[in-house]
Amino acid sequence: MRAVEYTARGPAAQVLRLVDLPVPTPGTGEVLVQVMVSAVNPSDTKGRTARPHDSAMPFPAVTPHQDGSGVITATGPGVDPARIGQRVWLYMANRGRPRGTAAEFCVVPDERAVPLPAAASFAQGACLGIPAMTAHYALMSDGPLTAKVVLVQGGAGAVGFYAVQIAKWADAALVIATVSRPEQAAQARLAGADLVIDRKTQDFVAAIRAAAPRGVDRVIEVAFGTNLADDLAVLARNGVIAAYASDAAPEPAVNFRALMAKDATVRFVLIYEAPQSARDAAARDINAMIAAGTLHHQIAQTLPLSAVIPAHEAMESGRLVGKILLDLTA
Repeated sequence: MRAVEYTARGPAAQVLRLVDLPVPTPGTGEVLVQVMVSAVNPSDTKGRTARPHDSAMPFPAVTPHQDGSGVITATGPGVDPARIGQRVWLYMANRGRPRGTAAEFCVVPDERAVPLPAAASFAQGACLGIPAMTAHYALMSDGPLTAKVVLVQGGAGAVGFYAVQIAKWADAALVIATVSRPEQAAQARLAGADLVIDRKTQDFVAAIRAAAPRGVDRVIEVAFGTNLADDLAVLARNGVIAAYASDAAPEPAVNFRALMAKDATVRFVLIYEAPQSARDAAARDINAMIAAGTLHHQIAQTLPLSAVIPAHEAMESGRLVGKILLDLTA
């Protein structure tokens, strides 16, 4: 089978290569999936990149990518053979395992192959995984959203785009999204945001206070260290900040007194470490939204597997709005 592989961490052009590998065999509790579409996530490029004092490989050779979609072609012991032929979307395919979805076939634990509703294409199914599940986990871990005010920082990002939609689906009273470019604003509105704030051209705090005088109940945060002061300025009493990234400030200073004064909760979100029950709940609700026709997706670029290097470089550039996909059928 065709597959992407790297045996050392580093820049995409230096370490990624196409190889021919044997088709794997599913073990106990696993399924074999013929991959139709593989998605590139920031965690995929970060996992491939050597960091200061951390260039060790988790396995001698790695096929990247956590997310994808395809068809189950075989089942291992303990898995219902009736699953063979089922269309599925995949998540965490590469988590703790050497081989992800950037290959024509991929073996994953049974629960990580979620039935893909007929209403979704393979390309749309590949978009889900880590971004949509992270959005759900960040939003839903602190109780219902009914009558709540939700702020999604980065409302056109991979996670933010789904967070806006899930918040609306969960009956939030007001969903606010921030963006930094006009094309992002269009995507946030497509997702259903009630208010879109351009952080580069508008007064963020003034706009939030005008729209939600009582404050924001839930903040879904993509840049925790950078945005914490602003989040605190608009956070309601007993509010929650659910942060899933802080790339620009990886070791942020925390204003303990200001957080305590609001009896605030700060949740640090990592879907890879979430309880399986939370991941199952996310998959259930995501599929319900797909079946109901209420979940939109944003695809920026679809490339063949052979273009994995430019796909990774495009992800790292941050220029594109939407998912970068690899079509394994091309």
